[in-house]
Amino acid sequence: MTVGAIDIVMNPFTPQEMTKGQTGYDENFMAQIRMPEDMRSGLTIERHLEIMDAAQVDHALLIAVRAGDPLRKGSFEIPYAQVADYVAAHPTRFSGLAGVDPTRGMQQLYDLEEAVREYGFVGAHSYPHWFSLPPDAPQWYPIYAKCCELDIPIMMQVGQNLIYQKDVRLPSVARPILLDRIAIDFPELKLIGIHVGTPWADEMIAMAWKHANVFIGIDAYAPKHLPKSLIRYMDSYGSDKVLFGTDWPVIDPRRGRREVEEFGLREESFRQVMRDNALAVFPSLAARMRG
Repeated sequence: MTVGAIDIVMNPFTPQEMTKGQTGYDENFMAQIRMPEDMRSGLTIERHLEIMDAAQVDHALLIAVRAGDPLRKGSFEIPYAQVADYVAAHPTRFSGLAGVDPTRGMQQLYDLEEAVREYGFVGAHSYPHWFSLPPDAPQWYPIYAKCCELDIPIMMQVGQNLIYQKDVRLPSVARPILLDRIAIDFPELKLIGIHVGTPWADEMIAMAWKHANVFIGIDAYAPKHLPKSLIRYMDSYGSDKVLFGTDWPVIDPRRGRREVEEFGLREESFRQVMRDNALAVFPSLAARMRG
């Protein structure tokens, strides 16, 4: 199918991020995900775009990651301005996502507003495990309120997390069921549970079915390993609730697209998952792509 896809979860992974220690990955993790040896020092943005073209990915959301309290061992971040530079250089191919840190108090709210109003970022992103704070913890609530005010969605990892650095072991603190309370408290907020919710994919489906404002990102795991219940969901009554992503460089978008195509989804479902749902969930992204 010739649908131009939107990848909702991509990490900047150039030599710049590797040199500055802005990925959070060590050699053990890259070996665990079977990353090719010739990728492990990072790929240029130009090479990244070539891979997107080969995968028929028209546009990708790049994360300005905030992963952990800056005072905590192993924590890292990619400054918003760094991602904004990639977006400015390739405005038709990339949009920015603002990583959020609940330990920064009001400063995080000021930063998030700047990311949206000054840099044109289209959404927020959080890693609860990096802060040992489940997504329904009160420290996150001011950020959710600011997302409502700015009319942007927030995505968050709600499945298990792996060991990204051998000497930094983070507990899995987020399960999909924890989105239940947030969705009730913030019915205006679009919530995207990314990384499939693994190993609780059925729980993730239940949350997306229950709440109009909850969606599922199918990134970070090769699509061929998605559970059959999720594949059925995205090809039936949940076709408007699932969004394609890769968590690049974890999954190569060429592989991601090929394996979704192999599901044999109905043409309408395929288009929704690969593109249309992202445009519906991210209103400012839709406006950018129209412009």
